[in-house]
Amino acid sequence: MENIIRDLFNTHNILEIAAGRYGIHRDEISDIGGFQNFVYEYQQYGKSYILRITPGMHRTPELVSAELEWIKYLARNGISASEPIRSINQAWTEVIRTPEMPFTAVSFNKAPGSRINYPECLNDNATYEQLGQLTGRMHALSKQYKVQNPALQRHHWHHNYFLQNIDILPASHQRVRECYYSIVDTLRKLPKDIDSYGLIHSDMGFGNFMVNDQSVITLFDFDEAQYSWFVEDIAIQLYYLVYVYGGDTARADREEQALRFMQHFMSGYSKENILDKYWLEQIPHFLKLRELIVYIGAFRNFDGDETFSSSDNEWYKDWIRDSRGRLENNLPIVNVW
Repeated sequence: MENIIRDLFNTHNILEIAAGRYGIHRDEISDIGGFQNFVYEYQQYGKSYILRITPGMHRTPELVSAELEWIKYLARNGISASEPIRSINQAWTEVIRTPEMPFTAVSFNKAPGSRINYPECLNDNATYEQLGQLTGRMHALSKQYKVQNPALQRHHWHHNYFLQNIDILPASHQRVRECYYSIVDTLRKLPKDIDSYGLIHSDMGFGNFMVNDQSVITLFDFDEAQYSWFVEDIAIQLYYLVYVYGGDTARADREEQALRFMQHFMSGYSKENILDKYWLEQIPHFLKLRELIVYIGAFRNFDGDETFSSSDNEWYKDWIRDSRGRLENNLPIVNVW
């Protein structure tokens, strides 16, 4: 979270106001992090819930409402998703306005189960197939989705917050900027039709779903939902499974992981939706797009040290270095197509 937003959040007592609108006592709330939002967990009536507060600099209240409409539509049609609940005012969203920007509070039922963490997720072929079937089902539903209120509509891919804020990067990153223009230009030329382009989750990494004892996957964190090519949803999941590999065997490890993931994922996906082979061949472009977005995000609170040498996370510093190299040379993190 940007420091300026955090300061406003604290100055205006946003958490206390939001909690009050959901009937929560301040001491009942636990901070569980968040990247573009302030996210908390709380208990009420013996159940666990999530309170999420979104700064207007990242999402307007209308975009948040559009996200909730999408979640409710998916849930009505058989997708296991963390659904929103109403506030004590019987509202789906609570907008807290300040002179600088609005903050939008939403509460969700907490997804049941637990996460599959690294490194366990790197060898879970059964879950890859489940994710494929779930993603395919979402894409099939996306083709049928009709926005009820034109004022409540999610953004398209090129309005991604970090793509819109490429200037977060230091001035020395001119070659990365050139890669940005190349990627965006390439994607703008891709065809769009009902079978290839629609509303997607756009952040289905292993950190954004839970698995219960019956192996049911429940999705959450639809904050990045956007209109894009369906294949981007696939590339994002692949990216977060291969970017963890480093060292001398990184290339071979990534290729092996990519091939195995895609085999099992597409086995599940094809049960619910058909995606032309042409789109799978475009995955390298979307892997570059995801790497660019993640890389820009790493610099959101940039302190002048381009190597992040003050960090004690050696993997992170290696990734920063390697990611910059790939972007400057316009290379995907893995290419098995």
